[in-house]
Amino acid sequence: MTGAKPKAMQCSWKAVLLLVAASLAVQYTAIRSFIAKPLAICRVSKPRGCQASSSSSSSTSCPPQWPATSHILVLATTRSGSSFVGQLLNQHSDIFYLFEPLYHVQTALINTSVRVRPPADGRRLLLGAYRDLLRGLFGCRLQELEAYIKPAPELHRTQRLFRRGASRALCTPPVCSARPPPEPGEGEGGGEGERWEEGECVRKCGSLNLTLASGVCLQRHHVAIKTVRIPEVGDLRTLLEDPRLNLKVIQLVRDPRGILASRIETFPESFRAWKIWRNSGRKPYNLDASHLSATCADFLRSAGTGLARPGWLKGRYMLVRYEDLAREPEKKTMEIYRFLGVSLDANVQRWILNNTRGAGASGNHKYATVRDSAATAEGWRLKLTFDMVELVQDICNLTLAQLGYKMVNSAEELRNVSVSLAEDRTFLPFL
Repeated sequence: MTGAKPKAMQCSWKAVLLLVAASLAVQYTAIRSFIAKPLAICRVSKPRGCQASSSSSSSTSCPPQWPATSHILVLATTRSGSSFVGQLLNQHSDIFYLFEPLYHVQTALINTSVRVRPPADGRRLLLGAYRDLLRGLFGCRLQELEAYIKPAPELHRTQRLFRRGASRALCTPPVCSARPPPEPGEGEGGGEGERWEEGECVRKCGSLNLTLASGVCLQRHHVAIKTVRIPEVGDLRTLLEDPRLNLKVIQLVRDPRGILASRIETFPESFRAWKIWRNSGRKPYNLDASHLSATCADFLRSAGTGLARPGWLKGRYMLVRYEDLAREPEKKTMEIYRFLGVSLDANVQRWILNNTRGAGASGNHKYATVRDSAATAEGWRLKLTFDMVELVQDICNLTLAQLGYKMVNSAEELRNVSVSLAEDRTFLPFL
């Protein structure tokens, strides 16, 4: 009797070991059969998600275009050529483009809670709202704009979307029921060459159905947004690191002296003192240069971050000088599209030919893009006095050096437009 207990215990331990071994074998077989199948990983960049394959296989499949989906943000400042760059994206048949949608956030918040907060708190509030809206718009959720559009849209329809006419997708069927006329040289068949003038689009197309526009956005493989309301690329870090997005940033910069000349012409009321100085040669006592120092500081910090090549920007950042784009629009546009990983289509190439060799801006619209781009880029040298240029150079000397813009030391040097002030410098994308 005394020897039976150890023998029974020995048998029970053997049984346990056999059961464990059998369990491990079953798990190993299951795991091996699972990993033997190819694992499909989808980048969920749009709310549609990946659909189950219609084949008999139980594996998940993703639409083949999704890995190539790009969310594109043109980061710029006022009067730096951003409307021109935006149109290089807007003309592409597979890009859904929005012009300055953050305008609505700024106008809605700047007159309410931001105004009563300390400047730092107001800036954080604005940037947070900007990022939230961008995330929604890149996901084609245009209805998120409704919280900021005044008066509020009714049944997801609005007449008040800022600069709607600058977006080709919002001015053509099916978003716009009226069919625009063909562009010159496109014949009567219409097609991709159709367009309205911006104001005409708003008049002919009627109210914008944001739900319908969201559906059209989902049908495009790429979404592009242009903004002058985010100061630095560092303000976008949370979006750039968001795994739901495939965000790529094109930061557009321009010679601050050219920016000033353009702002004086475009916003005469706001720049009255600068205009008096230019016309009279006498510097007004109430001259405000804070906008210029802020622009140069933003350029310095933002471009400095991009050119330092932090890991979170790898493959997602490209610095473009407006002067380089204006001098060689075809070449620079090809570089931009190569960075984006998007093929360049005929609509973009045709638009470049039609809009970079004109005699001047079309009409009096301040956002006109039809012009001789090469002549426009440094035309400011014939508009500013040397004293004004010296002030800009004093304020922005570090920014000018960082971005490769030469200083001028005399009025004669300023007026000699045959010698470019944009040094030959290559800013390679961080791939």
